[in-house]
Amino acid sequence: MANPAVGLLEFSSIARGIVSGDAMVKRAPVASAYAGTVHPGKYLVLVAGDTASVEEAMAAGREVGAGMVLDAVFLADIHPDVVTAMLNEDPTRPESGEALGVVETSTTSAVIDAADAGVKAADVAVGQLRLSDGLGGKGYVLFSGVVADVEAAVDAAVVRAGSQLVESAVIASLHEEIADNLWTAARFLERIHTHEVGA
Repeated sequence: MANPAVGLLEFSSIARGIVSGDAMVKRAPVASAYAGTVHPGKYLVLVAGDTASVEEAMAAGREVGAGMVLDAVFLADIHPDVVTAMLNEDPTRPESGEALGVVETSTTSAVIDAADAGVKAADVAVGQLRLSDGLGGKGYVLFSGVVADVEAAVDAAVVRAGSQLVESAVIASLHEEIADNLWTAARFLERIHTHEVGA
């Protein structure tokens, strides 16, 4: 069974985003729709369902959003690992000695697209997929696996991110201390609040 199609529109205006989201779900019978604000004052609308319905909904959103659409992504067959990472269900921590790949983008749409390209290009796990909030509107994805596969995934993700790429990196063997920081809490203040006095 094919994976659902997913489309995301990213708006610079909250008001225009709300109106566009309304137009999207009125235009086509999508299976599900999720919408809301993200930093820094942007509005996202994500729709999922069959390919034709998602394409039609995306077209409606672009029409109404016009010049306030910052970025968009349409994936006709999104990889299930990307969906899992978006929902933050059971993030995959690298095994000791595994490589880590990081791809950072300037938009939410771009990092979802990049994550999908990367995990389809190589045998890697999607460890985390962070979307906008607390990141100034940026996003990043973490891939883990053997070095060659992680490099291939990062290369594919970088190509897909295009002009929205901020930076990418591959660490051949992630140190356990940094792995602890990444998988305990991604935000600095959350991480430092876990410190025990005298530890």
